[in-house]
Amino acid sequence: MLKFMLIILSFDQRVKTNGTFDRLFEITWGDDHANILEDGELLTLSLDQRSGSGLRSKNEYLFGKIDMQLKLVKGNSAGTVTAYYLSSEGDFHDEIDFEFLGNTSGEPYTLSTNVYSQGKGDREQLFFLWFDPTADFHTYTVIWNPQRILFYVDDIPIREFANNEAIGVLFLNTQPMRLHSSIWNAEEWATRGGLVKTDWSRAQFVASYKNFSADACIWSTLSGSSCPLNSTTRPWYREKLNTAATRKLKWAQKYHQVYNYCTDTLRFPNGLAPECKFA
Repeated sequence: MLKFMLIILSFDQRVKTNGTFDRLFEITWGDDHANILEDGELLTLSLDQRSGSGLRSKNEYLFGKIDMQLKLVKGNSAGTVTAYYLSSEGDFHDEIDFEFLGNTSGEPYTLSTNVYSQGKGDREQLFFLWFDPTADFHTYTVIWNPQRILFYVDDIPIREFANNEAIGVLFLNTQPMRLHSSIWNAEEWATRGGLVKTDWSRAQFVASYKNFSADACIWSTLSGSSCPLNSTTRPWYREKLNTAATRKLKWAQKYHQVYNYCTDTLRFPNGLAPECKFA
């Protein structure tokens, strides 16, 4: 009987470590606040007054299409931030951000997007999501190629950051990045500029993840990119918005965008960023 139980336990462990989140990610902080479930195909990150939690991909990527399905914190999530982003290392890092800013019950979640190139950010665009992101899983996608970065929510593009190196704008094309996610307390600024604080009586706050997909070029310091020279045949490599997608982008920006750095002359009195002339 004991031998049979040991075999079962060994088999269960083997199945678990074959799951997506076991194989492709590592918990970076808050170990006891992160759980990998359903044979490695579901991940939860949680936050309470003691700790938040975070993870990152084991692989680094240099261009690709990255998808993840998230279900955000239910109820009063004021003061919390669930971050989902690609980032390189160092002071002059590159970064592509989705940040979900918590709310009081019944108010829309705010999705903050940002792009850092070689350490320079301040490119926020904010949106009110047009659905309840706590009721079910939704897909958040980054398409990153040498010409542009596209942000998608489900099948709707909400933002495009184009390569404008020709006018001196640094683009994200030299630094490989890992995918990161975390949940943490940002009550000093996250909800109504910090006016609404975290209600710790509602902890634990839990964000859930599934269906990660990376059709991307994996980077190795020893061998460089996993993509062959003919990687331009991959659909995302030259992806741009067609007419239908452009209509969706304009819809999202007209009806759901609540802040755009390219229109904020009070914050940038010395002039808007050069790429804003094309916005």
